[in-house]
Amino acid sequence: MGTLFMAQFMGALYGLLSVIFGAFGAHALKKRLTPELLQSFETGVKYQMYHAIVLLVLGFNLSFDQPLDSWIVNCFIFGTLLFSFSIYALCLGAAKGNKPKFLGPVTPLGGLLLTAGWALLLYSFVSNLV
Repeated sequence: MGTLFMAQFMGALYGLLSVIFGAFGAHALKKRLTPELLQSFETGVKYQMYHAIVLLVLGFNLSFDQPLDSWIVNCFIFGTLLFSFSIYALCLGAAKGNKPKFLGPVTPLGGLLLTAGWALLLYSFVSNLV
């Protein structure tokens, strides 16, 4: 599968899932999670939606004729997966009294990939000016 398809597909999938997870958090988890855990869960949903939109915009605007375009998209895809989904697992695990400790380092790694995606996107804009 090409990077263009992956950007569009994952953007749409992440958008769909963020709406579902947001509703799930607002209704089903509101009574089960502490306010702090609910806020963390909502952070995962927000970041997922932000990056779903970014992936869709990139999928319709990048030419994908340079490797940098693929790096940007992959950073956003895998960064969102690691960041948001590890937050969901940590929150749900904590609600059940079983916090999966191995996921602790996964969230910052996802955040690092998201940051790298934004930095590479900025670089792609600046490099076109020089």
